[in-house]
Amino acid sequence: MRCLVTGGAGFIGSHLVDRLLKDGHKVIVIDNFSTGRAENLTWHRHKNNLRVIKADIFDFNKIAPYFKGVKVVFHIAGLADIVPSITNPLIYYRANAYGTMVVSEASRLSQVKKLIYAASSSCYGIADIYPTPETAPIRPQYPYALSKYLGEQTVLHWGKVYKFTAISLRLFNVYGPRPRTSGTYGAVFGVFLSQKLNKKPFTVVGDGNQMRDFIYVSDVVDAFIRASESSLGNEVMNVGSGNTYSISLLVKILGGKVEYIPKRPGEPELTHADIGRIKRMLNWEPLVKFEDGVNLMLDNIGYWKDAPVWTKEKINRATEDWFKFLS
Repeated sequence: MRCLVTGGAGFIGSHLVDRLLKDGHKVIVIDNFSTGRAENLTWHRHKNNLRVIKADIFDFNKIAPYFKGVKVVFHIAGLADIVPSITNPLIYYRANAYGTMVVSEASRLSQVKKLIYAASSSCYGIADIYPTPETAPIRPQYPYALSKYLGEQTVLHWGKVYKFTAISLRLFNVYGPRPRTSGTYGAVFGVFLSQKLNKKPFTVVGDGNQMRDFIYVSDVVDAFIRASESSLGNEVMNVGSGNTYSISLLVKILGGKVEYIPKRPGEPELTHADIGRIKRMLNWEPLVKFEDGVNLMLDNIGYWKDAPVWTKEKINRATEDWFKFLS
């Protein structure tokens, strides 16, 4: 199978590329390397069945030719992080909303059979129902969440109007090796592991009792693969562990001192995916236990040696606009 992965040098994308190549597929990667890293694909550089293109997904004329002959497109590329989406929403709409429209249109014109989109569970905002099903109200709390949801609606609309299969996977709290190590106040694992390496206290938001549905990256990749191999039509499915884990538990497993910082507006106390739909429709189950996944990351902690070290003071400065606009 000939596949195309946008954002294929990034965190989830590079793990997906690993799996596709292992399964014997031909893969085209499109990535602008703003957050993706060439090092994430280094071990594949001599393989004839991988081609890497440096381009922005919103540049239609640049990327469209690479969709020809592709059977399945995995659209993983996009901008993450809450804080910069509040201070500079324009670039988030360009990447996550308009960029997704470009990918959808390029897929249509090249008669791609299936387009699978990496959506975000942030579309639920502060949910009323836990575990949260796909039918829960959509309440994005900040521009990042809204731009990702607009991308999802674009993919599904293109699939419906132009008669190709579109599947949106709403990812919950994905963790594992090769995450982003740059950007304004990144994901909790990157922050904590960099702090641990540098013998700094873990900056825990609120009281640390907030719960997150952490899902290991290999389980997420398996969900994408199963979606690509299925006979499903246009569908939306949650991808989570179906369990919740507190930040305090994560700190306990990592081991180290703690420093508490103010709770931020717009952040839920709990994220918890109802994964009944994906289990039924794709016969998919998460396999990696949380403690095992965290220990795997500790085994590879050297990856964070060049990551920024966040302190309480730096985080307070970086999140000023968060409190300014969302309080």
